[in-house]
Amino acid sequence: MTGIWLLVPELLRLGAWDMLRGWGGCMGVDDLPARLALHLVNEAALGTLLRRRITISQKGFEVVNGLPFVPSDMAVHDLLAGHTMLDAQNLEMTLGRIRRASGHYCGRLLAIDPHHMTSYTKRQTVRRRLDLESKAKKTLQTVFVLDVDTEVPICNALCSSSCTVSQTVPVLLRMTAAILPSGGPRPLVLADGEHFCEELFKEAGRLGFDLLVPLPNTATHQKLMQRLPETAFSRHWPGYATARTSFRFQRSDRDYTLLVQREGESPGQYTYEGFVCTSPRDELETLTQHYPKRWHIEEFFNRDQSIGWQRAGTHNLNIRGNHMALALLAQAAVHQFRSKLPEQCRQHSCNTLAQHYFNGLDGDVRVEGDTIIVTYYNAPSDKEWRCQYENLPRQLEAEGVSAVVPWLYGFKLDFRFN
Repeated sequence: MTGIWLLVPELLRLGAWDMLRGWGGCMGVDDLPARLALHLVNEAALGTLLRRRITISQKGFEVVNGLPFVPSDMAVHDLLAGHTMLDAQNLEMTLGRIRRASGHYCGRLLAIDPHHMTSYTKRQTVRRRLDLESKAKKTLQTVFVLDVDTEVPICNALCSSSCTVSQTVPVLLRMTAAILPSGGPRPLVLADGEHFCEELFKEAGRLGFDLLVPLPNTATHQKLMQRLPETAFSRHWPGYATARTSFRFQRSDRDYTLLVQREGESPGQYTYEGFVCTSPRDELETLTQHYPKRWHIEEFFNRDQSIGWQRAGTHNLNIRGNHMALALLAQAAVHQFRSKLPEQCRQHSCNTLAQHYFNGLDGDVRVEGDTIIVTYYNAPSDKEWRCQYENLPRQLEAEGVSAVVPWLYGFKLDFRFN
C-alpha cells in the first residue's frame, strides 16, 4: 500500500494541509482533526478496494497521514458529525477556487445532474427507481456540477431524496458562481428535463449563467413547434433543420429562447425536439456541439464514483456532506496524479488506479536525514513517468511549492525506483 505516497506531492500542490486545518478548526499545534481528515482523503483514493480499516494497518497507510495508528470508525464518525453542511460547502468552495487557479476548469460549458446513491439508512425516506427495471430503493440525492471540457467536478450539493431540483440546484449554482471568475462570457449550464422549471431559469440568469434544458415532450409543446412556419427553419444538412423562437412559461411575464431541432426530409417525416435557453444562442452550435457534451457527466460518474459517491451508508447529511467534500479533495489529487500518467492510462477509472498504483505498488519507507525515501520495486518502467517523482524536493521548489511536508513533521519526501 506504499503507492498511496504518490498522492503526497499532489496534496502539497493543492495546499491540502491548510485547507484541512481550516476545515478542522485546528489551532496551534493541535492538528489531530486535520490528520484524521487527511486519513479520509487518502482512504477515499483507495475507493472500493477498502472495506475494513483493519486491512490497512501496518502497511504504511497510517504513516502517510502522520499518524501512528489507523483511526477507528467511531473517531471518524465523531469527526464528521462535529461539522455542518456549511463547513462542507466552504471546503468545496475553497478547493474549487484553488482548482480554478490551477487550470482544472475551462468554465465555458458546465453540466448539472443529480446522482442518486443507494442508501442503507433505517429512516423512512422517499424511494426512487434507479432504472425502469429495478425496484424502488432508498437513495441519497447528490447533485454535481461538472466542467464538461475537462471532465472535472466543480462542486456538489447533498440533500434527502424528498427535495426537488428547485430546492437543491440554486444552492449549487451559487457555489459555482462563487468559484468561477466573474466577468467574461456567460457559462452555459447543460441540464436534463427534470430541471425544467422557471425558478431555475431565473436563478441562473441572476447569477450570470445561461441555462439550457430540454422542453418536455408533451402534446402542447409538440403543437407549438409544429406551428412554426417553414421560413423559421434553417436547413443545415439533409434531414436536419433548426429554428429559434420565443418561449414563455405559464403565468410568466418573461420570454426565454426556444431552440428547435427538426429531423426528417418531408412534412410527414418531421420530428421535433425543443430546448429552452435563457439567452438567444446560436442554435446549431448549441444543439449539435454543446449539448451532446452533457453526457460527459455520466462518464465522470462511472470513472470516479468509487472515490465517494457510489453508495451512501448513512442519511445524516452533516456526516455524508463533509465526507463527500473530503472525497472531492481526493478526486482533485487523483486528477493531478492521472495527468502525469502515460497517455494510454489517463482514462483509467479511480478503482483501476487504486488497484494498480495506490494499492498495487510494493515498496518500503525509510528516513535518510531530513528526507523520507519511498522505494518501489514493481513500479511501471516508463522513464518519463518516473522522472516526475525522482528528485522530488528540487522539482517542488522549482514550482514554488515548499518541499517540506507539514503533516510529516517537517520531513521532505523523495522517491526511488528499483
